[in-house]
Amino acid sequence: MEYALELRGITKRFGPIVANDAVDFDLKPGEVHALLGENGAGKSTLMSVLYGLYTPDEGEIRVDGRPVTINSPLEAIDLGIGMVHQHFMLVPVMTVAENIVLAQEPTKGALLDVDASKARVRELSERYGLAVNPDARVEDITVGMQQRVEILRALYRGARILVLDEPTAVLTAQEANDLFRVLEALKADGTGIVFISHKLNEVLEIADRVTVLRRGKRIDTVPTQGATEESLARLMVGREVLLRVEKPPAQPKEAVLEVTDLEVSDDRGLPAVRGASLTIRAGEIVALAGVDGNGQSELVEAVTGLRPVQAGTIRVGGTDLTDSGARGMVRHGVSHIAEDRHRRGLVLNFTLAENLALREYNTPKLSNGWLLSLKRMRDRARGLIREYDVRGGGPSSLALSLSGGNQQKVVIAREIACNPRVLVAAQPTRGLDVGAIEFVHRRLVSERDAGRGILLMSLEFEEVRSLADRILVIYEGEIVGEFPPDVSEEELGIAMTGGGRQREAAA
Repeated sequence: MEYALELRGITKRFGPIVANDAVDFDLKPGEVHALLGENGAGKSTLMSVLYGLYTPDEGEIRVDGRPVTINSPLEAIDLGIGMVHQHFMLVPVMTVAENIVLAQEPTKGALLDVDASKARVRELSERYGLAVNPDARVEDITVGMQQRVEILRALYRGARILVLDEPTAVLTAQEANDLFRVLEALKADGTGIVFISHKLNEVLEIADRVTVLRRGKRIDTVPTQGATEESLARLMVGREVLLRVEKPPAQPKEAVLEVTDLEVSDDRGLPAVRGASLTIRAGEIVALAGVDGNGQSELVEAVTGLRPVQAGTIRVGGTDLTDSGARGMVRHGVSHIAEDRHRRGLVLNFTLAENLALREYNTPKLSNGWLLSLKRMRDRARGLIREYDVRGGGPSSLALSLSGGNQQKVVIAREIACNPRVLVAAQPTRGLDVGAIEFVHRRLVSERDAGRGILLMSLEFEEVRSLADRILVIYEGEIVGEFPPDVSEEELGIAMTGGGRQREAAA
């Protein structure tokens, strides 16, 4: 069979680091071929070579059996290769149609043919089941809808090979299911899809074959038929991986975080959190579960001092910190693993040593009076990089040079290393591979057992059930129920969609 795409012996070096070491990869028309690997295994580098962002030091690329040289994304697009990045590349103030046709606009004379643009977008939308409103502004649509726009933009440019980098990392479960239906339609139309993901259950559901990279080398290519999450995890990490953390029963003590009748508004000034109350005690993990967009992000931002509170109180260790802001929360021992590591968690143009010092730069641990001790910062960073297995750089490396998963490890290392009283962990394993997820889960349980109070916000049902000692469900900004960790998926799902509250109202 002729392949739509062949990568043969691709090697890419960055100084002494070999990111890709003689990697082979191929893709058939009408198949989904998943690319798996730990953070920093070389997946994104390999796809960047394919998309013309990097030039390979060795190896050959073939498209439809022909050797090609790809020196830029424009050349990749001309060859029918499209890429949807994990962080979308859209212009927020432009409409859906304008983003899709950007740089290839249909014209009527010297003017943009707006009607033709919209008609072409509607035609593609209907063909692949990618429902979008051509007139909507990108800044006003959901993340899942933005991803559809990215896919449509690639298809508009004639992509027959589509690379999806962590496509479900920012999607709700329903949006992920919608995406899989779209991928099935693309497969049926002959489009070859490279699917980069850390979610093994999704890979087994959607992919036909899986190629596993480990530390830059191709370990194996296997069909998904007959594969299991355990077997794929073993290929990725090179050892057995516990997919569910083992933990002793919690031994909760005094209350360390008390939230009472909290009222918080969203960015538009509309109510996002409505009279929410919760208590976190030392030595327990309490998970906040809900469908994305039900106020959990605003609640977390209020608790960490990043969002003003309209009404209610927030107490840490008995002290009222409702209006103390982020600095006050930090001073009283509240750590925050941010949901968006780029916006809230890191300064990308700072070094790892600088990022790891952001919480404690003004303490005797890292400074001499008014002067920072760069040696102490670097020594501390070196130890944390080793302890948290941050790969791809050292204390002097810029944060932006690391893979997304390794950036997340830096954030987690900084927030735990300062020995907080309360740890607020929002989507702590987003973008991490199975080995790193296992490490983070074990670390969170260890912190719980050391007496920290942990508020976990996660959209991953299995993560919530695996880690939580108690589960609080938030729906439309209200805490609508509390459940034990052995709650069934069905019961939790009903509560998360407001079913429990509706039944109470009916009664």
